[in-house]
Amino acid sequence: MARAASLRGYPALVAELGGDGERLLERFGITPAAVNDDDAVVPGEAIGWALQAAAAELDCPDFGLRLSSRQDDSVLGALSVAISNAATLGDAISCASKYLFVHHAGISLALVPDPENQPGVVAINLRDPGEANGFAQGIDLSAGSIHHRLRRAVGDYGLRSIHLPHPPLAPAARYAEFFGAEVRFEASTTLLRIPADILNRPIPCSDQVLRTISMDYLARNYSEFGKSMTARVRITIDHNFTGTKPDIDDVAKRLSMHGRSLQRALADEGTTFSEVLDGARRDVTYRLLRETDMPMTEITALIGLREQSTLTRVVRRWFGATPQQVRNSARSERGGATRIQVAHKGNTLLFEHRSLEAEKRSG
Repeated sequence: MARAASLRGYPALVAELGGDGERLLERFGITPAAVNDDDAVVPGEAIGWALQAAAAELDCPDFGLRLSSRQDDSVLGALSVAISNAATLGDAISCASKYLFVHHAGISLALVPDPENQPGVVAINLRDPGEANGFAQGIDLSAGSIHHRLRRAVGDYGLRSIHLPHPPLAPAARYAEFFGAEVRFEASTTLLRIPADILNRPIPCSDQVLRTISMDYLARNYSEFGKSMTARVRITIDHNFTGTKPDIDDVAKRLSMHGRSLQRALADEGTTFSEVLDGARRDVTYRLLRETDMPMTEITALIGLREQSTLTRVVRRWFGATPQQVRNSARSERGGATRIQVAHKGNTLLFEHRSLEAEKRSG
């Protein structure tokens, strides 16, 4: 689940692009009132679909980046008060790392060593469900939001490069202009490489009293254990999917608990480990079919299935189409008219996009 405020500014941006933002949101079960409500929560997948649909139907491939430019820190609710009043940039990132799940249960943030091993450089690692389920517009929205918040906090924060786990959705020059730094695509995860000493830079106008009050509020009302067990299991599976074949004992060990305790916790939330794993497999498969030319046999093995016929069967259950049909729809999308129909949890999600060239050909 995620706060609907993640889409704040969405209706206005869609309207400027010639669409009806309220109708688009309602298509995915999100009311316009929820977007303006600091406490309303909606499924994270609904947010992902709303962003993807707007980008496709309005022929706006940089939709996620544009929306991030419109949002201020208020979309984070109480968390924004703690972050904006941190003593230093490092303190702000630490706070976000600890409590970002309050805003979106599937997103995590952490400081990691520089993947290029350059002295004096560290990286901010954003882990987003979009890495597995193909909701690349959501990744752009999150990465763009982090970029703008860092700039609002301390000005030029010395971004060396940014790595994004998807192909360029808009021309690469658009990304370079937006971030003001080198942008590398199709990385394994989202990384913003920054100078290590920038973490000690004080945040101007921070208020220690507000900081203390907001941190006390977060500590009393939320904790790492405030995440639903379903979300914690899904994050663990997503972060290790391609490295190991997740099973309940492996995930339980990573969460420092017994397998039976994990089963009971998931049952209390009305789900099972098998259902969570099935959702993770579904999202990884969808991305591999749409964004790669990986052979079906390799996809079958990667997601932990034994037979390609099993892959065909589960893809039909997930999306109401064969694996090849899902792949062909993505190829068609990159060409002219696109009609994407995905059956998910008993609902059919449908949107159609015609590129400018396709419109010209059709007259």
